[in-house]
Amino acid sequence: MAPETLTPARILEATEDVLRRFGPAKATVVDVARALGVSHGSVYRHFGSKAALREAVTDRWLGQTHTELSAVAEGDAPAGERLRAWLAGLFAAKRRKAGGDPELFATYMVLAEENSGTVERHIETMIGQLAGIVEDGVRDGEFVSDEPRVTARALWDATGRFHDPSYAGEWERPGIDGAFEAVCTLLLRGLRAP
Repeated sequence: MAPETLTPARILEATEDVLRRFGPAKATVVDVARALGVSHGSVYRHFGSKAALREAVTDRWLGQTHTELSAVAEGDAPAGERLRAWLAGLFAAKRRKAGGDPELFATYMVLAEENSGTVERHIETMIGQLAGIVEDGVRDGEFVSDEPRVTARALWDATGRFHDPSYAGEWERPGIDGAFEAVCTLLLRGLRAP
C-alpha cells in the first residue's frame, strides 16, 4: 500500500492529536512528524516554523465555527430569526468545544494567547457575519441601525458571556440557558424597527 500523501490538512490533524496528548508546552514538530511517520523537515516544508504550525492549527480550530455559522448568517429566514439562531449556534459550538474535549480546549486557549492576530481575524470574521444579518434586517425594515458594523460589534460584546472562552466555567451552570435567552430577547427588542 502506497503511503498517504502528506498534506497540510493531515499535518494539522496530527498536530491536534499531538497537542491533545502532550499539551502545548511539550508538543514539538518532531512529535508531529513522528506521528505522521515522516521527517520533521517534511513538516517544515508545509509550515516554515513551529509558530506557523501552531498558528495554522489555531486558525483551523477557529475556522470550524465560521463554517458552521456562515450558513445561518447567509440563510433565507428573517434577520431576527437568523440573529437568534446565529447567537445560539455560536454558544452551542463554544460549549461543545469546551465540554467535549476539555484538555484540547485548554490547549487551544494557550495557542490563542500566542496567536492574537489569528484570534482578531476570527473575531472580525464573526462580526462580519453579524453585520450581514443586521444589514439584511435594516434593508428589510426589520431592524434599525445607522451603522450595521458598529451594531454587530455591540452584539458581539453584549453576548461575550456566551462565547468568550474566559466564561467557559459558567456554560454548564444552572440558569445559563435562561440568561442567554434573556440577553437575546433584549438585543432583538432593541434592534426592532418601531
